Amino acid sequence: MDNLFREKKATLCKDDLDLRVYTSNLLGQNDQLVLHGGGNTSVKTKVDGEDILYVKGSGWDLVSIQREGFAPVKLSTLLQMAKLERLSDVDMVAQQRAAMIDKSAPNPSVEAILHALIPYKFVDHTHADAVVTISNSINGKEYIKEIYPNFLIVDYIMPGFELAHKIYEITKDLKWESIEGIILHNHGIFTFDDDAKTSYKKMIDAVTKAEVFLDKNAVVDIQHKYVHSDCNIARVVNTISEYKGHEVHIAINQAPLAAFYASQENLQEFASRGVLTPEHIIRTKRVPLIMEDTDLIGGIERYIKEYKEYFKKYAKDEVMLNPAPNYMIIKNLAVVCFGRTREEAKIIYDIVEHTMLAVLRADKLGGYKSISEEDSFAMEYWELEQVKLKR
Repeated sequence: MDNLFREKKATLCKDDLDLRVYTSNLLGQNDQLVLHGGGNTSVKTKVDGEDILYVKGSGWDLVSIQREGFAPVKLSTLLQMAKLERLSDVDMVAQQRAAMIDKSAPNPSVEAILHALIPYKFVDHTHADAVVTISNSINGKEYIKEIYPNFLIVDYIMPGFELAHKIYEITKDLKWESIEGIILHNHGIFTFDDDAKTSYKKMIDAVTKAEVFLDKNAVVDIQHKYVHSDCNIARVVNTISEYKGHEVHIAINQAPLAAFYASQENLQEFASRGVLTPEHIIRTKRVPLIMEDTDLIGGIERYIKEYKEYFKKYAKDEVMLNPAPNYMIIKNLAVVCFGRTREEAKIIYDIVEHTMLAVLRADKLGGYKSISEEDSFAMEYWELEQVKLKR
């Protein structure tokens, strides 16, 4: 993975926040690190003599974020919040908001408390494809431990307060200088340093280790010829629109990767093993519609029936989202993504494209395994993630 840091550009930064913007944009330029609002970054600095954490505003994209995209929060408040035994999503957002020194700034990232706990000036967090691909393999825990012997490695736990409090508990007696970063299984990676350039470099170097491991142990030979199909795309759009209750736009992927993915045996089971990283589920749902015949309506009806069963199994007081699929895989042919807008369809397209390669590579490591169905539901119906879509 290329290191994009340039000293000449860095020297143009006038303060800590400028440097934070610069290296955040560098991370965002690489879609192997973050996609569409994923990941988050922060910098600790002083404002009028008080310690302040500038953390990425919720929903902002690292590739385009500027100074106004960072939320300034009192560091002492975040550190006190980490010590609480329980904290609801609503209360977390409210307390973080109350601790901001600029009320016009966006809401802080849901990972703000975790960023505050890490005692370094600059903190970088990504959902690097290579790292999560390895972590999402059946033998991922062993592989991650082998590749990152000096990292703190944490089993999957719900992002936000639950994750931050867990990190607080396990790092109470930790000598932070003894670790190079943090790996969150099935989620992502953190690096940090008191220098922006070094924190960024640590991220690039760490992800490169995972890429080298995959290049050696998980090579995928994509070989698939185009298969002619009489699939009526206009019918697909009209039918999905009826089930969604609104007009949909589509993004069709017939590239070699998508066609090869769609040609796998036992496609229903193969392509229904969950998301690559938890936040993707609010875009894609947990599984796609698999079409292995021409009965589109029958396929959608079965999908909706299964989705309702999934909802009923785990729901408490949640209100069910639209149960129609957000993308479908047509056997031997293509992946078709649906969105309210062309932009939304393209976001799903990008996420699915990265997921397909990860699944194929994880299978070379013994098998792909995402977070559990129950954890998937918790993420899909997480109040704070739903806010992003409403915004």
